[in-house]
Amino acid sequence: MTDRHVRVIVDRKMGTYHPKHEKLYYPINYGYIEGVFAPDGEEQDAYIIGVDSAIDNFEGEIIAIIRRKNDAEDKLVVAPEGSSFTKEEIKKLTNFQEQFFDTEIEML
Repeated sequence: MTDRHVRVIVDRKMGTYHPKHEKLYYPINYGYIEGVFAPDGEEQDAYIIGVDSAIDNFEGEIIAIIRRKNDAEDKLVVAPEGSSFTKEEIKKLTNFQEQFFDTEIEML
């Protein structure tokens, strides 16, 4: 994937709980990039940061990749174009789920 501008379809809206893991609360929007497949065979997952309300889809820029050392797939971090976040901010915003994995954040 060379183009950093993507459209994310949100399937886990901010303020909702995971359908199978009822204690996993989503404080940010989370979804997938249609037509781009991850190593697990599913469409590529992405966190959306810098958006303060629940949304159905989002167009933005990939600003980082969360590399999961103990899982089959990495997660993309998408934000409004021109916005800026640090590794520490990304880690804090995605920790609700990434706390269960050994990760490294690669800034783009």
